[in-house]
Amino acid sequence: MQLSRPPPPPDSQLPLTGIRVLDLCDLRGQSCGRILADLGAEVILVEPPEGMLSRLRAPVVDSQSLYFATHNANKFSVQLDLESQEGKKDFLKLVRNSDMLIDGGDKSIWEMLSTSHSELRSIYPDLILLSITDFGLKGPYKDFTATESVHMAMSTVLSRSGTNGSPPLLPPGELALETAAIQAAWVALLAYWQRSHNGKGDLLDFSINDAIAQTFDPGVGATGNVSAGRTAIEVAPHGRPEVNFIPGKLPSAALLYPIFKCTDGHIRTCVLNPRQWRSMSEWLGPDHPFTHPKFGVAANRVLNIGAVNKLMASLFENQTREHLVAEGQKRGIPIASIKLPSEVFDNDHFDQRNLFTKIDIGGKKAKAPSGYFCIDGRRIGINTLAPKLGANTQDLLSSAKMKDPLRVTEGESRRPLGGILVLDIGVIIAGGDLGRLFADQGATVIKVENKAYPDGLRQSLDNNPVPISFAQANRNKKSLGLNLRSDKGKEIFLRLAKDADVVISNFKPGTMESLGLGYEALREINPGIICAESSAMGSTGPQARTMGYGPLVRASTALSGLWRYPEKEMGFGDCVTIFPDHFAARVSATAILAKLIQRKTTAVGGFIDTSQAECIINALASEFLGESIAPGSLKSTGNQSAFDAPNSLYPCAGNDEWCVISVTNDDQWQGLCRAMNRADLADNTNYQTTEGRLEHRIDIEDIVTRWCKPRSPYEVMNLCQNQEVPAGNMLRLSEFIENPHYNARNFFQKLHQPTVGRTIETENGPVAFSDNIPPPQIQPAPALAEHTRELMSTLIDLSDIEIDTLIASGDLEIRKKEAGAIQQKGRTLAINSAMKVLLKYHELKHFLRG
Repeated sequence: MQLSRPPPPPDSQLPLTGIRVLDLCDLRGQSCGRILADLGAEVILVEPPEGMLSRLRAPVVDSQSLYFATHNANKFSVQLDLESQEGKKDFLKLVRNSDMLIDGGDKSIWEMLSTSHSELRSIYPDLILLSITDFGLKGPYKDFTATESVHMAMSTVLSRSGTNGSPPLLPPGELALETAAIQAAWVALLAYWQRSHNGKGDLLDFSINDAIAQTFDPGVGATGNVSAGRTAIEVAPHGRPEVNFIPGKLPSAALLYPIFKCTDGHIRTCVLNPRQWRSMSEWLGPDHPFTHPKFGVAANRVLNIGAVNKLMASLFENQTREHLVAEGQKRGIPIASIKLPSEVFDNDHFDQRNLFTKIDIGGKKAKAPSGYFCIDGRRIGINTLAPKLGANTQDLLSSAKMKDPLRVTEGESRRPLGGILVLDIGVIIAGGDLGRLFADQGATVIKVENKAYPDGLRQSLDNNPVPISFAQANRNKKSLGLNLRSDKGKEIFLRLAKDADVVISNFKPGTMESLGLGYEALREINPGIICAESSAMGSTGPQARTMGYGPLVRASTALSGLWRYPEKEMGFGDCVTIFPDHFAARVSATAILAKLIQRKTTAVGGFIDTSQAECIINALASEFLGESIAPGSLKSTGNQSAFDAPNSLYPCAGNDEWCVISVTNDDQWQGLCRAMNRADLADNTNYQTTEGRLEHRIDIEDIVTRWCKPRSPYEVMNLCQNQEVPAGNMLRLSEFIENPHYNARNFFQKLHQPTVGRTIETENGPVAFSDNIPPPQIQPAPALAEHTRELMSTLIDLSDIEIDTLIASGDLEIRKKEAGAIQQKGRTLAINSAMKVLLKYHELKHFLRG
């Protein structure tokens, strides 16, 4: 296997250069080490004499695992026999000279070493030990085993995936495990940053399932502006969305992100704000029934969304994707083509951004996504291929590398990011969540906003100034009302930026530059500032200014087309998911923290450019690599695994109840036979190998389906897990908060948001149990401009008279008087009652029309 891209010049140091990480992960958790390696850490795979199992993981091309290739690039490999005294001695030598150790949960390693996490930590108190397991080291499910599909089921994602009237639909690839990996990298760097201040290592009890529940499409996270302030539980408490308009019922978000057929495939639209609707209305022509200006208000249009979408479908059906996308761009209407994987490869925008790296595998030319990060105008990705077994053993064991001595600057009692000042101009989810991640860890995060251009998450059906969805993404922040379009407003921002550490934004690329507040302008006054920009397609390239909403990003990266019932032409299953917003926020956060670590040495900041589209494509790296080798092979497969059977979801007793069973090897098949009490199946030679089970998949699936159907999903899960077979019930949002495992792991905290009038559940920190990272201290999200006077007085020393003058001129804004909690509660009840009456009226009108 060869890499065609030349390595970076030797003088271009990566952010984590000098950090050494031992990686024990095999099959589980390898992406975390890959992310750290991309950022410059020296990540060393510690492999047994026969090599890691992941070297054999399917799909395999010319004896090379595509999974291993994509998950272990930029790493080193040492080959150790941990059962021998010499191997143990060499391992401890490596530990002594390492900053971090990532443990993938293989208990046999610790048995061979005759030690434990706590014993190793007592010997090396400054070691950061990141334990990555399926369900954590504590909690009732701590001994459970899982796969991608099991995690999707047990993290509530599966219950919202697919469409009403069809089975739940597993998303493609291993998106859940990849989202967990970026959270693990974020946690590892938080621990490293904390150690650099107080000298203490850490034992991080990191649960993949916890991370997915926080990061993929969280049940207690922000839900996007289309949700109109409602929580995820209120939007989809029980099942999958209804994709057809039903009179008398509030339409699901699926109807606001509709997909339409056209002559050469499908396109997706997101017509949300009044300006977009005016343009769409003009396109539809002067004679349609929704030309009245009142339909520019989304609430009025939503009640007629079925008829509106029919008009749009009629307009689009005889036109090509390319024409529709171009016309949408010209008119300012967000439209994206539902791309095929091959079209993602054949894309000038991604080529100009160096998204793909060319790799030679067994004489076959292939392309692999290079990596998540663009930092300082450079793609940070694959520089060296996954190592051959033991390729670096001799060099690494003979080298005299020692850890740099710690320069401790503060005592033990501190929040990791205390003292960091962040100017947060981010909006909706990707921007809001990014700032919140820093605020949770103790940074002072100032949300810069104004009434003329409010954050979309502040929208709600009941006009609540701080609705629940906004509160979830903006807790622990302070709000500054500032007009960035006035000269005085810009001057104030620049004064703040002079002392700031980080500026985050997710406007359309070029917006900050047009305001005179781009990175080049800011670093002139503050060379150490780090600017992080997040957008749909990235800040450079032909499609940089493409209008970006999550559903359109999923369409443009082939994800929507892959996330589909294969037997249904219009069976797209990503109707209401919020992905990759939360995921992309953590990609940005990890890059920012890596630059902060580097800045401690260089005193120089930098520019981080996060593309949500590239986040998705890199999360499907193995799949895209396979597609490049065998064009046309990457397509929607529904709920069946291509690599073993039985590996799917199965209906259980009850109303729309399901359980995932995920057999991935022969031992697990035997375990399932024991769980079903079917010795005859265990003895059947047709089923004893992966090849045999795949050949007889239909028969096996039918047997398992009949076994599951009279049992509850929890009974199926427990019977299987007792035999070490990966299985999990499909958890619904309505069950989420009461789940015993999440509660045992302190997954939830309480957030009292005064405008909501009640305490709501919110997610805890990014790792459940840590020796050195305290849980977040939860404070409510701010009202718009709530802290203007305080911030102007304390940060740039303005007097009361100066502040009043700037308020009078419109350069500064202060919080306006809002309804009290009781009044707001009454308003909410009144709005909800009025909505019910209105829905009934529309139902009756529809009935009378016949």
